[in-house]
Amino acid sequence: MTVLGELALWIALPVAIWGMVLAFVGGKHGRGDLVLSAERSVYAVFALLVTASAGIVAAFLGNRYEYLYVASYSNRALDTFYKASGLWAGQRGSLLFWVVLLAFFSSVAVFTNRNKNREFMPYVSGVLLTVITFFIIVLLFADVNPFEKLGFTPADGQGLNPQLQNYWMTIHPPTLYLGFTSFTVPFAFAMSALLSGRLDSRWIVVTRRWTLLSWFFLANGIIFGMRWAYQELGWGGYWFWDPVENASLLPLLTATAFLHSVMIQEKRGMLKVWNMALVTLTFSLTIFATFLTRSGLIDSVHSFAQNTKISFIFLGFLATIIGVSTVLIIHRYPQLKSETEIQSFVSRESAFLFNNLMLLAVAFAIMWGILLPLLSEGLTGEAIQVGAPFFNRVNLPIGMVLLALVGIGPVIAWRRASKRNLTKNFTIPLLVGITVVGIFAIRGSRHWMALTTFGISAFVMTVIVVEFFKGTRARARIEGEGIPRAFVHLVARNRRRWGGYIVHVGIVMIFTAFAGAAFNVKVIQTLSPGQSITLASPLGHDYTLTYEGMSSSRGRNMVWQAVALMSIDRDGRRVGSITTEKRLYETWPTPMTEVGIHSTPFEDVYVILANADDLIAGAYENDPAAQRATFEFQINPLVGWIWYGGLVLTFGALIAMWPSQGPLPEVRQTAARREAVPAAVGAD
Repeated sequence: MTVLGELALWIALPVAIWGMVLAFVGGKHGRGDLVLSAERSVYAVFALLVTASAGIVAAFLGNRYEYLYVASYSNRALDTFYKASGLWAGQRGSLLFWVVLLAFFSSVAVFTNRNKNREFMPYVSGVLLTVITFFIIVLLFADVNPFEKLGFTPADGQGLNPQLQNYWMTIHPPTLYLGFTSFTVPFAFAMSALLSGRLDSRWIVVTRRWTLLSWFFLANGIIFGMRWAYQELGWGGYWFWDPVENASLLPLLTATAFLHSVMIQEKRGMLKVWNMALVTLTFSLTIFATFLTRSGLIDSVHSFAQNTKISFIFLGFLATIIGVSTVLIIHRYPQLKSETEIQSFVSRESAFLFNNLMLLAVAFAIMWGILLPLLSEGLTGEAIQVGAPFFNRVNLPIGMVLLALVGIGPVIAWRRASKRNLTKNFTIPLLVGITVVGIFAIRGSRHWMALTTFGISAFVMTVIVVEFFKGTRARARIEGEGIPRAFVHLVARNRRRWGGYIVHVGIVMIFTAFAGAAFNVKVIQTLSPGQSITLASPLGHDYTLTYEGMSSSRGRNMVWQAVALMSIDRDGRRVGSITTEKRLYETWPTPMTEVGIHSTPFEDVYVILANADDLIAGAYENDPAAQRATFEFQINPLVGWIWYGGLVLTFGALIAMWPSQGPLPEVRQTAARREAVPAAVGAD
């Protein structure tokens, strides 16, 4: 199977090139037969790449250590689950997995548009196959071929980094890749619109759910990664402003800006150039994030890189994307001029535009923080380190403005908001937000940024709740329905709008959790078995943690495993126990930490085994005198709201993506305004 997979990868390259050429030629000359052949090439490339991927998985499961990639990321002691996920464990396999997902989404895009939107499909297929071709060339000719063999067959492999042997890490990279690759489809439709000259809003309508799908995967992928960092890295946090973390955030920010600005184009015929630029920028950032993770230019626990040769190839591809897109936008600029102008600063158009500018400001600050060390090292030979203080200082104030706009943008009036509109929509939410800030201030809180975030969150939540209340009440009155039934029908009638509101609820919850970090409690204490420590929670509870002792075990692929047991009392009542560990793996030179977490809906008790007088004697010899250990204790309020908010966000995004029974009013209007288009290329 592995040999067949390697052969399939080589065959996929000429098939992809053939289809790419046919698509562009067929589109230019109106040759339906060539376009049809190109679309069939998409299916063929997907089948070939699936075969190649199956070959890699078979090599992992079969312990084929003659292959460099398998020997580097697997061994005989590794669980089958992690062997199967070895496809995306390292640089070589992850690039293959990336292009497999891209080929899958390309096939779905071609199949779902086989009888519609035919005016776009020649160039859509061409662009998709161009990107696929690039990645196959990288795999085959940039020293990252996953089928490369060693000159000998080792008895066993090196194994997988123990920090990556975690459930969240097995789903975090694939989910991000799904977001990266699925956004290629909106980019392909945008390029098709530019190449064909069909520059009305139709391409936006066609790709709306594709953009939402990409945003959905990117958001969830980032949240999965945060969960992994919080649970596995043993430092008590969930976001370190690591360069690879930052790179994954960039396309999410610009995709969010794009999702909001296309509403202005649909409603008001504005921001056409801006939207073309945003879709190009977002796609470019998905390539940049892929490049950064695999280039070897940065040092990160997330990085899969083993060589830097592909850096220049990726940079050349990025430059080509940006250059070609810019030329096309300039060429079509007369057709991309706005039909109307912003009439008032106090309007929904202005709010959405300001939202876009703030999102791009955050993206620029993050990009600067990523590139500055590389630029300084290249120019001066000394890397300037950019850490969390810089990102927090710049981005937290902008983040609060963005949070406020979440409540302002959806309810302020189009064109020009009247005084009555502002008073009606914002008086009660403002009073609620001010009241929340006042309550926290009276209770003695002096973290002004956290207080501001809580106040803005209360403001936004009130806006959303009032909107749901007004809509449900109106429908119940008009249709004569009960409140629960009216609520369900309200959401089903306009899933895009109300699903978006639910997404906003999830975002508010996540921002609230971020603000809760200002009240974290951290204590480092050395304890002997039987000793206790009492921690005061910011929420008013007293936690007493008693160190019961240390035991030993020998897990799979481990030299030793020291497990410290803690019992937990809250306000004098036993609520459970947790364990925190140190592990030494056979394939890893330094001990790894496994944290202990006791979670409640409003706070986590987080315990780290930092050090011990004698781990081996304390654990294996069961010597209480040697079991004296140093622990780091944390109380992390509201951290769970990140995960709860992620669930709400996911639910809202699914509602927004779910197909409606009929087109929304604005879609019908857009279709009605659309100029007649020539006969579909390749139509029978």
